[in-house]
Amino acid sequence: MSKLESLIYWRDVKKSGIFFGAGLITLLAISCFSVISVFAYLSLLTLAGTVAFRIYKSVMQAIQKTPEGHPFKEYLEIDLTLSQEKVQNIAGVAVAHVNGFVAELRRLFLVEDLVDSIKFGVILWVLTYIGGWFNGMTLVILAFVSLFTLPKVYENNKQSIDTYLDLVRSKLSEISEKIKAAIPIGKKPIAAETDKDK
Repeated sequence: MSKLESLIYWRDVKKSGIFFGAGLITLLAISCFSVISVFAYLSLLTLAGTVAFRIYKSVMQAIQKTPEGHPFKEYLEIDLTLSQEKVQNIAGVAVAHVNGFVAELRRLFLVEDLVDSIKFGVILWVLTYIGGWFNGMTLVILAFVSLFTLPKVYENNKQSIDTYLDLVRSKLSEISEKIKAAIPIGKKPIAAETDKDK
């Protein structure tokens, strides 16, 4: 299981809580202040905390005469360099996603499938209302909160949610089939086909 997965499924409640709380506070701060100010204040706060802790540990070591060494030694020894192979893997995955996204947008905007393009249009229309209700940062905060709540809720109620999702999927595919049957685009008229047969 990846680290991100263990965080969002709350496998270690303490780590997930710290990450969720810090992330939510940062996003709320960014929604009220500029990104530069938030970054500068958070960095300053972190630096003040680490300097104070380092001084405290140095004083305690001097008083107790213990040779513990640097309090952040284990973190200083962590290798943070990105290998060229890892960067190429990440870039390859990103390029594949971007290419797929662009191809899908082209398909929808150039109406390869009329029903899919109409569905896309409805989604865009709904987004105009969502954009009127919320700004972008509010949506990012809602997405962040959802990332830490929805997977756990789904994991705990998987059976009942899957039942309802299957019901919704079947209804949507039924409606989609009815719409495709009602729209004559791409179909030859039956009368014209029978004339050709004669």
